[in-house]
Amino acid sequence: MLNNLAATLYHVRMEALTVQIRLVVLLVLSFSAVVLYVPLAVNATPSPTELTVRFLDVGQGDAIHIVTPDGYELLIDGGATASVLRELSSDRSFFDRYIDVMIATHPDTDHIGGLVDVLERYEVATIINTSAENDTPATTAYELAVSNEGANMIEAAVGQVLQLGASTTIRVLSPRGDTSNWQSNAASIIVQVVYGDTAFMLTGDAPASIEDYLVGAYGTSLKSNVLKLGHHGSKTSTSELFLATVQPEYAVVSASVDNRYGHPHQEVMQRVFDRNIRAFHTGTDGTITFKSDGQTVWVE
Repeated sequence: MLNNLAATLYHVRMEALTVQIRLVVLLVLSFSAVVLYVPLAVNATPSPTELTVRFLDVGQGDAIHIVTPDGYELLIDGGATASVLRELSSDRSFFDRYIDVMIATHPDTDHIGGLVDVLERYEVATIINTSAENDTPATTAYELAVSNEGANMIEAAVGQVLQLGASTTIRVLSPRGDTSNWQSNAASIIVQVVYGDTAFMLTGDAPASIEDYLVGAYGTSLKSNVLKLGHHGSKTSTSELFLATVQPEYAVVSASVDNRYGHPHQEVMQRVFDRNIRAFHTGTDGTITFKSDGQTVWVE
């Protein structure tokens, strides 16, 4: 676990004959969240004022692509297959092969399988993992790809804060402690992405027991405009208490159509509908793109 560590990453990228010096600051503390603000050193073109959060259609799995108003990119999970590459290439220059931060929420195939392909195609500056273990071919391939990447490695822990540029904050809400002997889903990295007065709650496959911990630990600060339903809408997640605390306007199910697991579960969706939460499903809606101007969130 990292204590009182500030790591500064510099990257120079050339696009449209314009040089941009990009600065990412990671301030990682084990049990207290501290945000260090550092402005962009150089940006030759005006930055947009909108955060983009895309829940990628990667079949039965999770993959979330975030682009900040400053142009930083964060990828959370990558689904099970190389289909994530198709979604990442959308609206991107062929020559743009850089991702600032990648988070693998937990070592299950439907979350890390596609990250192997991402690491082959893209240069990734920082990778955030848990110490949870899983004995699968996908895990072995992922660990090898990570070791070959040469990225800055961070082990996720409660209280870590990632400040992406001047605008966007990533708060790590779970896990707490050594997860090496945890059940994989329970070890999921849970983050809240905050931009202005808006927030996105991204829960991996965390079960209701972890949700209960979050409610007790964070209370009303969990409130977010968008909630990714835990474990693809499984009945093991998205408890009534958690929904009541997060109070999302939108809910997202990341799963394939007619999958063999029965995701999302009818009971979960009924809880969502009873609260008049607008729900989306990557299997039926395809990739779902949210925008935020810091005040409101809408679906593009």
